[in-house]
Amino acid sequence: RERYLQEGMLLQIDSSPHDWLEGRGPELSLVGAIDDATGKVPYAIFREQEDSAGYFILLREVVARYGIPLALYHDRHSIFQVTPGKVPSLPEQLEGKLPLTQFGRLMAELGIESIAALSPQAKGRVERLWGTFQDRLVSELRLAGVTVITEANSFLPGFLERYNARFAITAAAPGSAYRPVGDGFTPEAVFCFKHHRTVGLDNVVRFQGHRLQILPSFERLSYARCIVEVHETLNGAFKVWYRGHYLDICPAPAE
Repeated sequence: RERYLQEGMLLQIDSSPHDWLEGRGPELSLVGAIDDATGKVPYAIFREQEDSAGYFILLREVVARYGIPLALYHDRHSIFQVTPGKVPSLPEQLEGKLPLTQFGRLMAELGIESIAALSPQAKGRVERLWGTFQDRLVSELRLAGVTVITEANSFLPGFLERYNARFAITAAAPGSAYRPVGDGFTPEAVFCFKHHRTVGLDNVVRFQGHRLQILPSFERLSYARCIVEVHETLNGAFKVWYRGHYLDICPAPAE
């Protein structure tokens, strides 16, 4: 595999399910990233299990702190790659695009190259990181008396700061490859799950058992038959996006 020489050129991302709390609490998965050029861990978060939302939070925090990395190196988990044979959605077919997972769509929107590892051995740097953390981090969590996931996530920033100060190295190439976000960048409109829906004749969007009433705007009174995006935020809220902005919505009355 090519060696990336500048910070921000390549981040390896992965999750490590482990008994991080040694029986004092539930087993957790640690979702994290490591910079290929420096060995620096820019961010990590404990999750109840490996999930797309955990990687969304990981990338959101990396972008907020450093900028957009050039590439992400990951395994072939279904979070990153669609199941072979999946049929593209109607919007994907109309735009001539291949089907993407939600995280794949996020990488594409940010212009991040997606690189899939051919084998677990190819992820050597991040696998070695988990081995180190399962020793050092587990011990420090025990000494700190951490028993729940909220305490574990509160403990992580200080641990990562100490770890990076001791083990991160200077990149072979100076400077940073992280790209700044553009003007008008709206994080909540990017770091969310997106689903296309057609507005009903009653100006209502139906989504996962919810009925979202679109309110009239200065632009138009009705959005019937319009194809909109339902944005599911990382907090579980729903918003409706249409042609570059959010529409005013409220819960629709029962049918």
